Amino acid sequence: MFKKIEDIFSVPELRKRILFTLFLLIVYRIGTHIPTPGINSTALTEFFARQSGNILGFFDMFTGGALSRLTVCGLGVMPYISASIIMELLAVVSPYLAELKKQGSEGRAKITKYTRYGTVLISMIQGTGIAIGLEGMTSPTGASVVIYPGWGFRIITALTLTAGTIFLMWLGEKITEKGIGNGMSMIIFAGIVAAIPNAVTNTLRLLQTGELQILTLVAILVIVVAVTAGIVFVEAASRRIPIQYIKRGAVGIRGNVATSYLPLKLNTSGVIPIIFAASIISFPSTLASFSGSELIKRVGFYLSPSHFLYYLLYALLIVFFCYFYTSIIFNPTDIAENIQRSGGVIPGKRPGSNTAEFIDYTLSRLTFAGAIYLTIVAIMPQVILKFFNVPFYFGGTSVLIVIGVSMDVVNKIESHLITHNYDGFLSKGRIKPRGAAW
Repeated sequence: MFKKIEDIFSVPELRKRILFTLFLLIVYRIGTHIPTPGINSTALTEFFARQSGNILGFFDMFTGGALSRLTVCGLGVMPYISASIIMELLAVVSPYLAELKKQGSEGRAKITKYTRYGTVLISMIQGTGIAIGLEGMTSPTGASVVIYPGWGFRIITALTLTAGTIFLMWLGEKITEKGIGNGMSMIIFAGIVAAIPNAVTNTLRLLQTGELQILTLVAILVIVVAVTAGIVFVEAASRRIPIQYIKRGAVGIRGNVATSYLPLKLNTSGVIPIIFAASIISFPSTLASFSGSELIKRVGFYLSPSHFLYYLLYALLIVFFCYFYTSIIFNPTDIAENIQRSGGVIPGKRPGSNTAEFIDYTLSRLTFAGAIYLTIVAIMPQVILKFFNVPFYFGGTSVLIVIGVSMDVVNKIESHLITHNYDGFLSKGRIKPRGAAW
């Protein structure tokens, strides 16, 4: 293992990329501790301590606690992710955007520009909404969260949060360009990992006070290891559909048959279905915390983690969004047409509509299995929190993101090492040195 780490830092380009990524992530974490003006931070922290079961607590996890402190980076990169998802959805109904996606790098550059504009708009709307909402918030002791409410506070808060999101968007793009991994994913990853030391500290404190038993902790650790191993296995799982291509020889002579594979991931939609489902299912309980209406409070109770209906609807929404999002990002008809244009054929399937139907059938079965997997991963943390009194948010979306980003980074490091004729970070064999004979 130490030899592998030494190989990583012996490649100048890879070393620069890793150090550059770490530096920008440190800058991001500094930004999560710069407060927005006009906030009573103590009252805000006490208010957010009650919001772990609703949408505010859910999104605070993605920002590494920056939202609960309402810092400059309080919105995180969620507005950018929302804008990206909206652009994906619009590409389905907009012929102009659909054509841009087919134009290569030039079209992608235009879509990225529109995504940036959308990020600014969403950030301004969310920032203004948060500012207005904060003015009516009080801590459990009755202290106001906002020191001097009014339009001055609202404008400053909206501009501050928007500027922070734009800065994080720039950091993420620079990490993607000059660092390791996807920049936006790395920022979310850093926010989630930053909460681990605090979780460990709280766990040790509960052990010392006797609120958490040692046998319970051992059971939790076993569950953590099992869930982590299961997520790693499923995230790496795929169904490889063989595609045969005929290599042309001389005129009139049939060439050799080359075989490649179309990999279909078991979890094609990633973590997006959980984000969509959690946002919708958590909205009523979030609204109930601000409203004085008995009807809204009753609806919020039934759609809170303390009621069975919450888990049922949560699971159904995850399954729905798995199929919905997969149908948007993966078009079997386009794939079948690309295979046919390339001169390929799936063994036993006629080119064209028959191939598209086979790919769609296979993808539907994989999506169902992936939806069940995501449902288990999303609901298990809620069950653990409820029955084991865990002092931190384990599992679900957070573990899925951490493992997914980690696997992506390891694969990129692996490709860099192999390119420079080193042992792969994961490989067991030795890469043949340049110019050497076996």
